[in-house]
Amino acid sequence: MEKEDPIARLERKELERKTNGGLRALTVVMCVVAALLAAAFAYVLVSKNRLVGQLNSEKDDLTAQIIALQTDYEGLSSDYDAINAQLDSSREEIALLVERVRKTEATNRTKIRQYEKELGTLRSIMRGYIEQIDSLNTLNHKLTAEAASARKEAAESRRMNEELSQQVEDLEGRVSVGSILKARGIGMAGYTSSDRQTDRSGRVERLLVTMSIIENELAERGPVRIYVRVFDPEGNLLQDGNMTTFTFNGETLDATASREIDYQGAEVDLGIYVNNIPAFEKGIYTVEAFTEQARLGSAELLLR
Repeated sequence: MEKEDPIARLERKELERKTNGGLRALTVVMCVVAALLAAAFAYVLVSKNRLVGQLNSEKDDLTAQIIALQTDYEGLSSDYDAINAQLDSSREEIALLVERVRKTEATNRTKIRQYEKELGTLRSIMRGYIEQIDSLNTLNHKLTAEAASARKEAAESRRMNEELSQQVEDLEGRVSVGSILKARGIGMAGYTSSDRQTDRSGRVERLLVTMSIIENELAERGPVRIYVRVFDPEGNLLQDGNMTTFTFNGETLDATASREIDYQGAEVDLGIYVNNIPAFEKGIYTVEAFTEQARLGSAELLLR
């Protein structure tokens, strides 16, 4: 074996020492970099989780606010059909908004911000409804009081001057629609000869139509006759033999039965019997209720 030159051996060992030292330094640097990267990743992950938690909390809070507003809308009502229609539309918008928020990821900030704006808009609309309803109720109460006062003064003295007469005419015109009687809870049931309720056509001896004439401070006091028209399943008008007729919208109509009440402005519950009908068939019977000024409503009865 050839003997290595001492100088060459020293150079080779020095080169190996430098190489090993460089590798150790590189290893240390790489470890430090890896540790820094791991720490940065952990920080980013924790920050992301914290942010996602905050976003989910904000979404939950937004959902709770919308549901609270939905509850407020449910408790809002009016005596005016136009406002009720608008309220129904707003309730539908809120229900859709609740569903959209629940289906949207909390991290979708664009959508969440859009829903927050929609919530603010719906709140503003609700405040407008409340102000409008309060204003109309105040006006209605004022008109009611004015109309009642004007009628009383007109009854007490016929020597009113022309200005007061014109005022009465104006007020009467503004509340004429509100003075018409209305009914609720219209229903019809069959009864046996022993006055027991039944829906079996073979056992029905007579029908009873029930309803409530609702309170109306603007309506005229005194006797009012309520008429009912009952139709069998074939659409034929039932008649109890009294040949009752009444005039409605300029047309003379036959009535099945009628009843007079003394209306004094308060709610009145009443029932009208339909007697003297030879037999009742199976099927759906329909009743319509009237005064000579208005159609009060209708109801159906199924006899088996």
